[in-house]
Amino acid sequence: MFNSLRVRIFYLFVVVNVLLLFVIEVIPYGNAKAWGEVNEATASNGASSSAIDDPFEATNRIMFEFNDKFYFWVIKPLSAGYSAFVGEDERVVVGNFFHNLLMPVRLVNSLLQLKFDEAGIELARFGINTTIGVWGLGDVATGSFKLSSNKKDMGLTLGTYGAGHGFYIVWPFLGPMSLRDSFGYVGDLALSPISYVGSLEGSLSLNVYKYFNKTSLHIGDYEDIKSSSLDPYVALRDAYIQHRNNLVKQESQ
Repeated sequence: MFNSLRVRIFYLFVVVNVLLLFVIEVIPYGNAKAWGEVNEATASNGASSSAIDDPFEATNRIMFEFNDKFYFWVIKPLSAGYSAFVGEDERVVVGNFFHNLLMPVRLVNSLLQLKFDEAGIELARFGINTTIGVWGLGDVATGSFKLSSNKKDMGLTLGTYGAGHGFYIVWPFLGPMSLRDSFGYVGDLALSPISYVGSLEGSLSLNVYKYFNKTSLHIGDYEDIKSSSLDPYVALRDAYIQHRNNLVKQESQ
């Protein structure tokens, strides 16, 4: 009970901090534009679909530099050592396990979007991969049954209901998000079974390992963006927002 209470207190702390961020940053910004999509008139004049309000760019750039250094000084060297001992196939298997474990996130968001067929597919995939796929280590549902998973999360669900990005935020360690996706991230944490594993330390450790394993499979992607742009901060911001816009558009169809 004590561990469960600690987990709840931690996520309450996260929610309170996000709300404080909203109060501190949106109110000085002064109007509802922070909550909206890109101004329609601007978009109709040919503005990029990756545009987003960035009224706190100075702070965001500091966080970007922090994450950049953390990636090159910590994540990348550790990933090199991890990859030397754990092969790519094994890391893919680990990724399959975590993807299967996070089924409730995709299931609930499918239901919230009233896409009951996709909710049924997620349930079927979970049953197949947990049994035949041995606790989700193998993605049998995709390979043998042609049941593809979806990429639903709470941020996308909010987007399908018309919630705009708000403004751009770069979180330490977590990286780029919009205000909408920040709220969605907290919601997804509440739906994730990992959040309720034993102690607070245990759930945090599993989340860190999940993201570390995933990152190890994509080492080089960030370097490509950085090396091919004059301003990596702007390039990453635009790439993130354009990617999320495309996903919301797909979910809205």
